[in-house]
Amino acid sequence: MSETQQVEDRPGAGPPQDNSVDRFFKISARGSTVGREVRGGFATFFTMAYILVLNPIILSSAKDKFGDQLDSVQLVTATALVAAVMTIVMGVGGNLPLALAAGLGLNAVVAFQVAPLMSWDDAMGLIVLEGLLICVLVVTGLREAVMYAIPQPLKQAISVGIGLFIAFIGFVDAGFVSRIPDAANTTVPVQLGATGALTGWPILVFCLGVLLTIGLLARKVKGAILISIVTMTAVAIVVNEIADVKSWGLTTPQVPDDVVASPDFGLLGDFSLFGAFGEVSVITVVLLVFTLILSDFFDTMGTVVGISAEAGLLDEEGKVPNLGRVLLIDGAAAVAGGAASASSATSYIESAAGVGEGARTGFANLVTGGLFACALFLTPLLTIVPMQAAAPALVAVGFLMMTQVKHIDWDRYEIAIPAFLTIAVMPFTYSITNGIGAGFVSYVLIKTVLGRAKEVHWLLWGTSALFLIYFAIDPIEQILNVK
Repeated sequence: MSETQQVEDRPGAGPPQDNSVDRFFKISARGSTVGREVRGGFATFFTMAYILVLNPIILSSAKDKFGDQLDSVQLVTATALVAAVMTIVMGVGGNLPLALAAGLGLNAVVAFQVAPLMSWDDAMGLIVLEGLLICVLVVTGLREAVMYAIPQPLKQAISVGIGLFIAFIGFVDAGFVSRIPDAANTTVPVQLGATGALTGWPILVFCLGVLLTIGLLARKVKGAILISIVTMTAVAIVVNEIADVKSWGLTTPQVPDDVVASPDFGLLGDFSLFGAFGEVSVITVVLLVFTLILSDFFDTMGTVVGISAEAGLLDEEGKVPNLGRVLLIDGAAAVAGGAASASSATSYIESAAGVGEGARTGFANLVTGGLFACALFLTPLLTIVPMQAAAPALVAVGFLMMTQVKHIDWDRYEIAIPAFLTIAVMPFTYSITNGIGAGFVSYVLIKTVLGRAKEVHWLLWGTSALFLIYFAIDPIEQILNVK
């Protein structure tokens, strides 16, 4: 079907406009108008603007191997800058209403899985390496091989596991859940609150935030997560003024002296591409990079296809227009995120909000990217949000990722058991890598036991072998006397 025919078939399509912008972005050809694109750009920004708060909180709350933490002000700048630049690049280069920013789930991997093993520079270097490898996969056409190697139910289980992990982080960081120290002052299973009960004003703010967020989601309010964060931050500021609060944790909610401030680009370029190899074993580096690629690559594929389908842009064969360029730009976004210390940037499913407002082209990205650029100068406002106001968003995102569980066939044990282990091991071991490894190894084992080893892709065999080495690295090092 030609683009002209598509326009004629679309109800309410605007008349063709004879100008260079319209022709470049194919606005009229896709049945849209500049007004719709602008509205769509605003809708997408306000739906995903929460990342300007959550990404700095998640990354700054973690410590690297040497006990260092990233500066939250610098993280706001890095997050906004990468989102602004790569969203605009996607609009111009890919011509899809697909915005990009630091990926939730991916930043959790970096903060709680990668950084504790090495320095922040080394961790961000792995992000850059991951992005470069994704670009290679796209250019060489190996993306199809990687896609088909991992069964769809396992991909869905990974998404669910990451969702539970993110929600757990939200509960812990807000103080709703805490560890129970034993006599040896180590940590054992968790409990409700700090003493087995919920106490303190910050916890109340968190609980109200969770109730508000789920209520807005149930009502399908656009921008529900952002509305909740803004509302509960305002509540936290009031509570902090009128109540005696001992501590809010990392961030105390106070009215800033200034609303606008110059961006701090201090984190840009702070990465070491191969520094991780000097901190951990080669096997560990390979597995960490593979985990990052897995989380990034498949989420992107699902998002790109989903947004394109929602916008009615798939061709007769169900293919995405300019898919090669779109995936290449997404890989470049991961590189940019690592180079700026903002974690890996990826395509956002929240772009569907813009599509719902009528966006059909990359012109909407110019609006979304421009708004992210404006946010560069609003750091004082974005750094007063306490974890108790932001953590409900983590719980909500966990729920949204959890919905993938419905697609797993729980009656087929060769799928259900690996999926269960993937989902359970992630939050229980506080490690996304461990969950993926448990799922892969058990999947290969069960297929072999059932006499269906030939159904397992060779890439999955190789990856599972790496995970076996990863899990057994201590006895292997003792046997080889490499410690």
